[in-house]
Amino acid sequence: MLFPLGVTLANINQNQRIAMKNWLNLILKSYFFIAVIALAGCTPNIDNNSLTPGIVYCSEGDPTSFNPQLTTNETTTDASSYQLYNRLVEYSPSLGTIVPGLAHRWFISDDATRYTFYLRKNVKFHSNDNFTPTRDFNADDVIFSINRIIDSAHSYHNISGGDYPFFQHVGFTDIINKIVKVNDYMITIHLTEKDASFIANIAANFMIIQSKEYADQLIAQDRMNELDNVPIGTGPFVYDSYFHNNHIRYKANSDYWDGTPEIEQLVFNITPKSTNRIAKLMTGDCDVSALPQSSEIDVIRKNPTLELQIQTGFNISYLGLNTERVPFNNLKVRQALAHAINKKAIIEAVYYGSATIADSILPPLSWAYNSSLKPHDYDINRAKELLTQAGFKDGFTMSLWTSPEQRIYNPNSQKTAELIQGQLSLVGIKVEIVSFGWNIFTSKLKDYQYDSVLTGWTANNDDPDNFFRPLFSCAALLSGANKVNWCDNDFDEQLNKAIEFSVQRKRVPHYLKAQQSLNQLMPLIPIAHALRFQVKNRNIGGVSLNPYGSISFAKAYRKKQKNKQQVKK
Repeated sequence: MLFPLGVTLANINQNQRIAMKNWLNLILKSYFFIAVIALAGCTPNIDNNSLTPGIVYCSEGDPTSFNPQLTTNETTTDASSYQLYNRLVEYSPSLGTIVPGLAHRWFISDDATRYTFYLRKNVKFHSNDNFTPTRDFNADDVIFSINRIIDSAHSYHNISGGDYPFFQHVGFTDIINKIVKVNDYMITIHLTEKDASFIANIAANFMIIQSKEYADQLIAQDRMNELDNVPIGTGPFVYDSYFHNNHIRYKANSDYWDGTPEIEQLVFNITPKSTNRIAKLMTGDCDVSALPQSSEIDVIRKNPTLELQIQTGFNISYLGLNTERVPFNNLKVRQALAHAINKKAIIEAVYYGSATIADSILPPLSWAYNSSLKPHDYDINRAKELLTQAGFKDGFTMSLWTSPEQRIYNPNSQKTAELIQGQLSLVGIKVEIVSFGWNIFTSKLKDYQYDSVLTGWTANNDDPDNFFRPLFSCAALLSGANKVNWCDNDFDEQLNKAIEFSVQRKRVPHYLKAQQSLNQLMPLIPIAHALRFQVKNRNIGGVSLNPYGSISFAKAYRKKQKNKQQVKK
C-alpha cells in the first residue's frame, strides 16, 4: 500500500492508520530478517583469536578524537569520557547530586569564589608502548588539564584545533582567575566572581584530567598530537586500538582506583545504521546498542533476549534561525515560521510518539521550567497573516542545514527537515535542505552561512545554565555554538544574575525570565524533548541509561549462565 509523501499518522483515517502501521511493521520485520541473515554469514573485521571475555557496544559513529574537551560530539564523549578518564567530581544521575571523583572531598569558601579540592592518592595513569608513568596522579595533572583550556599561551592550547566549545560556552577563561597548588594533593581554584554553576561544569563529562607527564614526554618527542589521539587517562579502561569506520578496542585497567572492571575487554563496534545495530544485537555480534529508533521499539520488545531501557531525556531538538540574515532578522517572520510548523505531526512521524512537544528550551522536568509560556500553536492562517505583515505575502526561499547522523534529540533529522519543508510550503516558503556529515556540519556552522539549522542539545546535568549559556549566550557566539547568531544583553543579564545564587528558589525567577525572552523574541523554534532509549542483551548488567548523555561500562558485567561462551565479536 502506497501513501503520499508527507502523510503522517495524525492526518489519516483509522483504517488507513491500521493499514499503514501493518505495512511499516512488515517492511521493518523483512529488513531485520534480511539483515540478520546477512550478518550471520559475516565475520566483523576484528581478530577473534585475541579476544578475552568482554562486551561489544554497537556505537553509532566514529569519535572525532579521544579528548572530549575538544568537542561536544556525543560519539566522542561516549568513546572517551567515561571509559578512559575521570573528573575531579562526578555527576550522579541516580542521586541527582555531585559526588567525589579524583577529588575525594572539596570545600567552597563562604563567598563562593574559592573551590579547594583534596585529591586522591595512589591513582595510577594508564601506560602504552610509548609511555610508562613514573608517578601517580597529582595536582600537576589537574592544573595542566585546566590551564590547557583557559590559557591561550599554554603549549597544548592550540593542539588538535584549539577549540574547547563547552568551556567557551560557559566562560571558563573569564570565570577562573587562577589555580593554586597547595601541595601535591590539594589545589584551590579562584574564581573572578561567584558562579553557582561552576561545580556542575567541573563535573561535566568534558572536564577530563589528562597526564602532564605524558604530555611533557610527547613534547620532547615532537608527537604532541598523540595526547588526544593515543590517549592516557586514569579511567576504568585502557585504550588499545582504533580502526576508522570499524571498531575501537579497550582493555580493562587492572590498576583502576575505583575497582578493576569485571569485563576484561570492551569493543566499540562502529555501526552507523540503527537497523544494522539491532540486527547485530539479535545475532549476538553486539551486547549493547546506542540509539534504537522509535520505529524499532516493537521489534525489540518482542525479542525475549533483548531489554529496552527507557529514560526521560534532558534534551531539546530545535530549528535555529540565523537572526542576522534577511528575512530572519524580522520578528514577524520568525513568529510566522513557528506557527507554520506542525510539531505534533513531526513527533508522530519521526519520534513515533516517544517525545513531547517543546514550548521551551528547558524540558518540563527541569526545576526552572516556565509553565506559563504562551505556545506558538500550529496555525496556518496566522502564519500567512504574519508573513503578509512582514512584507512577504508570497513567501521566500530559505536554506535549512542538517546532518543525517542520528542523535538522541532527533532520531531522523533528514525526515524532520523534509516534514518542515512540506509544512512551510503551505505558506509559500520554499525550503532547500542542505545536508552534511556530522564533522563537516559542525565545522561549517561556525561561518553562519545558512538561513536555518536543525540541531539540538543534550544536557550534562540538571542545572538550567547548561541549556542556556552554551547555546544562546553572547559568549557562545565566539565558538560558533550560538547557532541562532543572536546576542541579547538582557537575556545574558538574567543568566548572570541566576548564577549569583546558590539557592535554587532564588535562581528560578531569572531562568523564568530567560525562557520568556526566548519565547517572545523567537531566535529559535523548539520542537521536541525526546525520550532516551538504549537496548542491550538481557545477560548484560551494570550498564544504566544516563538521562544526560554518555555511557559508562566501568561497572558492566556479563551475567553468569549455565553454558558460558566467549562474547562474539
